[in-house]
Amino acid sequence: MRREILVNVEPLETRAAILEDGELVELMVERPIQQRAVGNIYKGRVENVLPGMEAAFVAIGLEKNAFLHVGDAGALYDEDDGIEEQKTRKFVNIDDVVRPKQEIMVQVVKEAIGTKGARVTGNISLPGRYVVLTPTNDFIGVSRRISDDKERNRLKAWAEAAKPEGAGVIVRTVAEGRPEAELQQDMDFLTRLWQRVQRRAQVMTAPALLHKDLGLTFRIVRDMLTDEVQHVWIDNKEEYDRVVELADTMSPELRKHIRLWSTDQASLFDAFNLEPEIENAIRRKVWLHCGGYLVIDQTEALTVIDVNTGKFVGNRNLQETVVRTNLEAAEEIARQIRLRDLAGIIIVDFIDMDRHDDRQKVLSTLEDMVRRDRTKVHVLGLTQLGLVEMTRKKVGHGLEGMLLRTCPDCEGRGRVLSEETMAQKVRREVRSLLRRENQEAVLVEVNPAVAALLIGTGGAHLREFEKEIGRTVHVRGAEDLRIETMRVKAVGTREEIDRLARPVQPGEEIEIRIEEPHQSNPDDGIARVEGYVIDVQGGGHLVGEKVKVHVTGAFRTFARAKLVGQRTRRAAKEPAPSRVDA
Repeated sequence: MRREILVNVEPLETRAAILEDGELVELMVERPIQQRAVGNIYKGRVENVLPGMEAAFVAIGLEKNAFLHVGDAGALYDEDDGIEEQKTRKFVNIDDVVRPKQEIMVQVVKEAIGTKGARVTGNISLPGRYVVLTPTNDFIGVSRRISDDKERNRLKAWAEAAKPEGAGVIVRTVAEGRPEAELQQDMDFLTRLWQRVQRRAQVMTAPALLHKDLGLTFRIVRDMLTDEVQHVWIDNKEEYDRVVELADTMSPELRKHIRLWSTDQASLFDAFNLEPEIENAIRRKVWLHCGGYLVIDQTEALTVIDVNTGKFVGNRNLQETVVRTNLEAAEEIARQIRLRDLAGIIIVDFIDMDRHDDRQKVLSTLEDMVRRDRTKVHVLGLTQLGLVEMTRKKVGHGLEGMLLRTCPDCEGRGRVLSEETMAQKVRREVRSLLRRENQEAVLVEVNPAVAALLIGTGGAHLREFEKEIGRTVHVRGAEDLRIETMRVKAVGTREEIDRLARPVQPGEEIEIRIEEPHQSNPDDGIARVEGYVIDVQGGGHLVGEKVKVHVTGAFRTFARAKLVGQRTRRAAKEPAPSRVDA
């Protein structure tokens, strides 16, 4: 498999793309205003202890207090001795572990998402290039991806001898085959780092940041740069120099993989055609090469993926068509899960298959593909309804959380009220308002599409509504209002509201800007004054221009006007009448 890493560095964000055989499989984004907290170590202060939830809330200096579950609280400070080496214990109740106002050292393991604060643990871990130091847990672990028993025993024996007393070590996959001198160098660096964290904890007052994890580019070099990576392309000279310096310290032999992308060429992501791929990664529908497609719907804790044959009709029979679609879908689903960083519970609805062997083939393909994922994924199998259940560890916001925000119109529902529904809602609210205020008239503004329904052809709907409630209602369209928004401009007497509803009067000369041609009569132009529509005769060819007009008539929902000092297009085309015609 050919693997490449592309790093695009800009002032407001850094993006890193992971490509496997030329296909985008992971995208990571980091922005200064959305600083990553996972991996950071804090000195926190316990704010609340909730025995009913077996948890505590800890102030660590972020916007929301962090959540500490009893299962993650095995290592605590000894208050009598100050900041001491932490010990791992098993506790039954959270109030056996911490108490309010107590200062403890914690590490963020999950970002704050939505209304939830970050999740923290008392079990600290410090990742290096080859090993992970766990200063609060005394145990030895070797990556499961190292399959050679002899090599596993060698690394385990080294770790047992090299680890600090009372601490633990996890040997990473990249340590396979490395000399002990390099492994020891990594261990010594992490040991010094832990000592520095402890010294800072001794002198700082909670809440305080004791250690900040590396930035995106440096984490990639530390965690992902292996012999399997052909190139790491970086399009910023300063970042490139820093990364090369880090590689020289960690693994000098891997420096040759790091390349500087010339700014004279096409932009890095454009050269690899990644921008369209990123746009597709936030769309609901994903097309497959065969013509089928996926539909991906996300909620806060659950993602549903539906597989459809789409335009793919196959060549032989329905069963073959279904199986081929499902097999391609299984591969694409594994890629989309990594690319979108989907997490939590994932339900996949493959197209129904009759044969057990076909179902197992699709399931095996999915399991094989998700093994490439660096984040832990469990494929739990088929339910009685034929749905595939999966879980994936949740750490950050996911791609949607980073690139998108909740729609201000639908507030995340994916739907807004129809114009007809909103028109009825406005009628109800106006009726209630006038009854409550006991006034004769009201002026409201709504979206133009809603206004058109409320007014009706020739004002028929509005007249009928006024007859029903016995009050005067003025409706004005406002382009700046969303479908679901109504703005009450004023309530009062009929004379007051009529004057406000008609900001121009017959005989006035005013300067306005023509905004658009009239829908049914393109020769005329449409302008607005405080949302009040003015139909300018012959002004359709002057869209975007400021003109002076003479108001010839002002009505409840619009006014008519003529151009002053200009000939209309129609008048310019017509010849002047001859003396005989006159």
